[in-house]
Amino acid sequence: MRPHVPDEPARLNERTPLSRRRLAGLFGLAASAGMLGLAGCGTKLGQMQALASGSVPASRPDGVLGANFNGDPRTVTFPELRAIDTSWLRGFYPMHEADKGDPAQQPEIRMLLDAADRGYGTTLSLKFQNRERPIPRPGSPEMTAELARVDKVLSGVLNEVDILTIGNEPFLETQKNERDKRLNEYYEAITQHVIDQRTQRFGQNSRTRLFMGALNHLDSPDGQTASTARWVDYARRTPAIEGVDIHPHVDSPAGVDKYVDYVLPKLRKDQSFLVTEFSLVRFWKSKLTEPVSDEFARRYGFRQGTPVWEVVRAAIDHPVPQQQWNDFLSSSPWYEQHKHFLRDQVQRFRNTGKLALATYGIGQDAAMVRDFGPDKTPWLFNSLFASKTVQPGPDGLPGRGYAWIEDFRALQRQGDHRLVR
Repeated sequence: MRPHVPDEPARLNERTPLSRRRLAGLFGLAASAGMLGLAGCGTKLGQMQALASGSVPASRPDGVLGANFNGDPRTVTFPELRAIDTSWLRGFYPMHEADKGDPAQQPEIRMLLDAADRGYGTTLSLKFQNRERPIPRPGSPEMTAELARVDKVLSGVLNEVDILTIGNEPFLETQKNERDKRLNEYYEAITQHVIDQRTQRFGQNSRTRLFMGALNHLDSPDGQTASTARWVDYARRTPAIEGVDIHPHVDSPAGVDKYVDYVLPKLRKDQSFLVTEFSLVRFWKSKLTEPVSDEFARRYGFRQGTPVWEVVRAAIDHPVPQQQWNDFLSSSPWYEQHKHFLRDQVQRFRNTGKLALATYGIGQDAAMVRDFGPDKTPWLFNSLFASKTVQPGPDGLPGRGYAWIEDFRALQRQGDHRLVR
């Protein structure tokens, strides 16, 4: 697995408690250098310093597009974030890891805190894994232990990250026979605890906004249930919650519409939604056993009829030049016809007027390429960078995923950018 190499390794390993003041200092330097403009500089500088100190809430993002490292911060570096021109970063944290030490010193949260220190907008999703155990009941000793883990995380991230999402993919991370009111009661208890802790510590001035975690499979016949309805209804009825997250990993672009159409009518007028993951991965998976084009096979020495998954496996074993990866996917009609999926969906989300933030996967990780075969879910087709299948570029950055980065950069709007370093 490619090691994480930030610009300044010491900052990632030795984070100081003065992050907001350091950031305010950066704004002061920027102002003195004229970067903020001379006219009205004092007023704007004061506002930015207050925001950096956490004394006022940060403005809610409005239709912003950021990058997502999921649970592996080793897939992202700050030079890569600069290359794709974004100033927002999202990741999730597995809550059971809190039993191993201070969450703020563990890689997932440490990366987000370091990004926040540099001025990036940050989003953290809390991932509660209940697939291998009964879901804790409110009031039980198991729930007490769960809330203690939550408190350990909150102590390091409240008023530091911009958005905290309660639950990563709750319906997938719970046993099937408990995806009912027991799931709702569990997450509602955790959410109320988070709200109470934020209020006790920061009153109405916390810069950390709260959202409910992501809904999955809303495009499936059994994906919309009484429990998913209660999930969104609870978010709507709870003033401290600013919206919900959705993860439309679909088998066609039309599947994304079912997510948006389900959530939008259920939100309050002042709420918005997140899309911290989205892809055509289920569609990609259906194509793994199809043959690659004869032209591609001849050009790169594969036998005629070689299935897609074998070409991917060969690239995993021996990463290929950028042109070969581009030729592989551009010569595959099923991929070429959907190469603007990222662009089209972000525009669709923005057109609702209710999108707060969408984030897209930035890198390939070890889990994506492990034991790759015809039955593997091919998440690696989604990534902006393709470090596991493509050789590094002449600029020293990882190889690129085909087509995504150009559209990602084109979707960045000037008003969405933060002052980062």
